[in-house]
Amino acid sequence: MKRALGALIALLGIATSVCAQSDVPILSGALAFNASTTGGATSFVPTLAPVLVAPLGDHWLIEARADVLGFFAQQNGTSGPYNGRFFATFDYGQVDYIANPHLTITVGRFLTPFNIYNERISAVWIANLQDSPIIFTIGTRTSSASNGGMLRGVVVERPNWLLNYTAYFSAASTTENLLAGRAAGGRIGMFLPKAGIEFGASYQRFLQDRNYNAAGTYLVWQPPQIPLDVRAEYAYSPGGQGYWLEGAMRVAKNRSDTSWLGRLQTIARVQQFFKGVPTPQDILPSADVNQFDFGLNYYLPHDVRLNGSYGRQYSSAGNANIWNVQIAYRFLFPAWPGEHK
Repeated sequence: MKRALGALIALLGIATSVCAQSDVPILSGALAFNASTTGGATSFVPTLAPVLVAPLGDHWLIEARADVLGFFAQQNGTSGPYNGRFFATFDYGQVDYIANPHLTITVGRFLTPFNIYNERISAVWIANLQDSPIIFTIGTRTSSASNGGMLRGVVVERPNWLLNYTAYFSAASTTENLLAGRAAGGRIGMFLPKAGIEFGASYQRFLQDRNYNAAGTYLVWQPPQIPLDVRAEYAYSPGGQGYWLEGAMRVAKNRSDTSWLGRLQTIARVQQFFKGVPTPQDILPSADVNQFDFGLNYYLPHDVRLNGSYGRQYSSAGNANIWNVQIAYRFLFPAWPGEHK
């Protein structure tokens, strides 16, 4: 925990020493409490996830995130006293050079950009359902983060479509809180702004221990006319393949509706996983799995969200009910007083 928080504080210190007065760093993130019951076993997970974003002039940016988590569960799974502990992870700490809209160069520790869940959706204040998809670890092992370099930007931009790309390389690391696998990969996506659709594909070559390929595709649809969000991914690796499809719909006339009923959001997700040849440390199920989830989000004023969901998992390894309840507070404020642009 000291190492993870120390790294975040160190990056804040660097930003402090080199920022212009007008480029005020921003601290954001979330404070959340999650209660989960899976197959009769209940656990409690308090979470603090601070994020630092520090602009350095017009072309440089420092970004970092650390998670402080607690995990408390009954000693014998479904009986006995509750035991637990707190621990911390250093999710990412990166320096970005924004050369132009076609090229941003990133060095440091960054979230592995395989498909979109890990990089865009997994944060506790963004994810509609608190359990990650079953295929989440495909393309993101060993720690969901990479240590190395990344290039990204827009290849071509037209009024009706935009083509973007990401390419990266990661070095292997076994250092505590800096775990990463040796890998190289990329992602390419097409965005259609008038339809609110983005789709794309990812590829990764894992380059340590047993070398293998992973591939995936993704789809996002946010129609401008109605407050509907649809997300889906498919991923394949030697350890297995699968997909998830999720829809979230606000009970509102449009996306700007803040009435008491307009703050309610319904969620549904279906997913399937088909096992392959087990790969060490891929953290995939040892059997085929079918699962569905239903949930509700309610967005209170002052960036507080209530979330509840129920899921049912079907597998030859055992069926289980999955219940989740969460309250999360999203915070955002300048790291210190000053002019903010």
